[in-house]
Amino acid sequence: MSAPVGRVAGLILAAGASSRYGGLKLLSRLEDRPLLQHVIDAANGSTLAEVVVVVGHAADRVLEAVRLGRARTVRNEAYALGRSTSLAAGLRATSDVDGVLVLNGDQPRVTAALVDAVLDLQRATRSAAVICSWEGQRSPPTLLHRDIWPAVEATTGDVGARDVLAARDDVGVLEVTGVLGSLEDVDRPEDLARVGRIEL
Repeated sequence: MSAPVGRVAGLILAAGASSRYGGLKLLSRLEDRPLLQHVIDAANGSTLAEVVVVVGHAADRVLEAVRLGRARTVRNEAYALGRSTSLAAGLRATSDVDGVLVLNGDQPRVTAALVDAVLDLQRATRSAAVICSWEGQRSPPTLLHRDIWPAVEATTGDVGARDVLAARDDVGVLEVTGVLGSLEDVDRPEDLARVGRIEL
């Protein structure tokens, strides 16, 4: 059991090359905004103490296309080595926080209310981590208490926090319904139309 989190940083992972999408996925337009902008806006509108966007592939193009607001960025020059490098870069970039909330840049229907619900669940359960569940599948956003950062930082390659959490019994699960948003992601061009039909 971990202490309830106070200050939490949001880490938006936006460094990948989007190889399955066939283009710069995070800049695809949804409702006149890039996909990534939706996630940045949700994080900025939440109670997160700070927001960090981890960029890598085509970083300059990505940063030119979005409005950061109160968010700041960190560049992951090793992004080609996998997701674990973006997590590590994000953790190193935080300051004086009790935990981080990891968000994917390709989940544009995440809301500020959903982000805050994850934080509230950790404070109520004192879990070492909280992960979301959507239609029976576990998915980010994922809250990682500082207590388990060493295990996360020890991962290598294209491995995320899910692999670290799978073997733990102190993980809270937030069941996400449409009231809080949607965890549908965009992996291929055809996913964009599907996500666009989701009403919040």
